[in-house]
Amino acid sequence: MAASSASKSPGQPGYVNPRGIPQAPFIEVVEDYVRNRDQVQSVLQSFQEMLSKYKYMEMSTLRRAAGLEEKIPDIQKTLDTVLFLDSRRNAESTLTTTYELNDTLFAKANIHPSDTVYLWLGANVMLEYPVAEATDLLTSKLNAAKESLKTCQEDLEFLRENITTVEVNTARVYNWDVQKRREEKELVR
Repeated sequence: MAASSASKSPGQPGYVNPRGIPQAPFIEVVEDYVRNRDQVQSVLQSFQEMLSKYKYMEMSTLRRAAGLEEKIPDIQKTLDTVLFLDSRRNAESTLTTTYELNDTLFAKANIHPSDTVYLWLGANVMLEYPVAEATDLLTSKLNAAKESLKTCQEDLEFLRENITTVEVNTARVYNWDVQKRREEKELVR
C-alpha cells in the first residue's frame, strides 16, 4: 500500500504525504458518498473522528515546531561561540568574558586558547570535542533542526488544508441531509 500511495500526487484519492499523513477525501457529490439518509449519522461521525485526528496531529506538530524554534537559536549561538573560539585559537593572550550561569546569574571567566571545546549535550552530559569536530557537529545539528522545522511547517499546511476539507465535507453532508428532510416533508404534505 505504501508503494501505491507514494506514486499518487496530492489531490488524488488515497494520497499520503511523505510523513505518512493521509489526505482527506473531498466529497464533490454527496450522493456518491452517502446512499441514503440512514448513513448520514455514521458518515458525520467518521468525519468528526477524522477531524479530531487531524487536530491532534496539528497540535503535536505545533509543539514539535515550537521546540525546534526554541532550539535553533541556541544551536546557532553555540556554533557562533565555537567559531569565535576557533578564531582566537592562535592568540597568545587569554580572553576574559562574562557568561550566563542562569537567567539572572553571570560569572567571569578567563579563556585560554585551546584546540578543544566542551559541549553540553543535555541529560547531565558534557563532552570534549576538537574545535573542528565541534563545528561539524553543531553545523549538522543546526541544518537538521532547520530541515525538521521546514518539514513541520509543510505538515502544518497539509494538516490545515485537510482540516478545512473535512469541515467542508461535514457541512456538505449535513446540508444534504437537511435538504433531503425538507424534500421528504414536502412529499408527505
